[in-house]
Amino acid sequence: MDDDVPPKLFSRLSSAADVVRAHDNVHIYSHHDADGISAAVILAKTMMRAGKGFKLTLFNSLNNDTVDEVRNCSAKCIIIADMGASYLMELDEIDADVIVLDHHKGEAGIARLHYINPHSFGIDGMSGGCGASMAMLFSAAMSDENWDLVQMAFAGVVGDKQHIKGLSGVNVYLFEEGNKRGYVTKADGSLIPSGQLMSSLFLTTEPYIRGVSGDVDGVSALLDDANIDASKSFSDLTDAEKRKLSSLITARLLGQGVTAETMDELVSNRYILRNWNIDAEEFAYLFNSCGRSGAGGIGIGSGLGDKKCMSEAMIINEASRKQVLSAVKDLDSKLEQMENIQFFENSESGFTGILCEIAMRFIGDKNKPIIGYNVTEGKTKVSSRCTHHILDRGVDLSVAMKTSAEKVGGGGGGHRIASGAWFPPGNEKEFLKTLDDIIGTQISAR
Repeated sequence: MDDDVPPKLFSRLSSAADVVRAHDNVHIYSHHDADGISAAVILAKTMMRAGKGFKLTLFNSLNNDTVDEVRNCSAKCIIIADMGASYLMELDEIDADVIVLDHHKGEAGIARLHYINPHSFGIDGMSGGCGASMAMLFSAAMSDENWDLVQMAFAGVVGDKQHIKGLSGVNVYLFEEGNKRGYVTKADGSLIPSGQLMSSLFLTTEPYIRGVSGDVDGVSALLDDANIDASKSFSDLTDAEKRKLSSLITARLLGQGVTAETMDELVSNRYILRNWNIDAEEFAYLFNSCGRSGAGGIGIGSGLGDKKCMSEAMIINEASRKQVLSAVKDLDSKLEQMENIQFFENSESGFTGILCEIAMRFIGDKNKPIIGYNVTEGKTKVSSRCTHHILDRGVDLSVAMKTSAEKVGGGGGGHRIASGAWFPPGNEKEFLKTLDDIIGTQISAR
């Protein structure tokens, strides 16, 4: 037992594991992003090893419609990962054993529900434990033989950016246990993306480098300036070459207004997964691409070790990253400004949150949260992002997004630094005006 995991959390996990052991079949629901798919892989493998039958469903979000789908399923044991905190009362009323493994801020007052969330134990779920973290702790409670799955947990940790200021909370415990068993190691981070340099620099959006990302001639010129052969991969570079190329990238990023905070985040540790040929960051990209492209099953299959799924996932990942890159380049000159927020409408469903993240760090006003929305499936779906610098000014996107969406007949929630919402189409202007006012109030009250 470790100081980073409170004893009461271990006790709650043990009780949840006992509940699952009493059932022959389980229905798993999870989110479709990197964290949610990582959690789903962990839970699926855990059920397979425990001899349980299971179904697995990925949702874009948990809302009234998807809660009804959960309510109407025939399973007597349900596990919900990386979602659920905003619908605890509704889930508590379901006539089944329901386990929620979430890390978003949520409600209270539940009676029967097995609710496991780092926030409930004094740990910040924004940085100290994600959905995959909680799924891994649950898996370890099911059997100590499941610790190899900690590799998938780190795809979720990195996917949710919980590593960028150093590990904290339960993630420290997971790394220590995974490292002790030889499954996870860490390496120094770099501004230089991993992989073959011509390809990786062309596709990079983290960092998004103006004049390089999406520009073959720009990549070639950058490598020429660094006196580096264009055929090389990151792993081929000498220390001197890494320093030279990193310096050139740094100069470009500073020239486009990227903050020192973001630069530090970009060189966060990389986490190496023993049983895979890609690191946690690359797995997070792969899972995100599959989930956001509607191919979450391919992502799950790849995480379970299916070679055909992995090959397909790699193809999906490359196509998805090109799509995101194209959208970022288009967005570079199209952000609309309000007094306290900046926003854009995204025509492509599934990538709005990713675009918010990239725009906030590399192309937008660094003093205003970024809001992106997309009208799809009869709903306006909204994502938002800010930075720790903006948080320090008093902003809480979770509260602001939820309140603004509820005013126009919707709902929302998430983390202070990243949150989502939905509401009926046609209310975008009122939502944005309300949100702008709330953000302004939060800042002025600081």
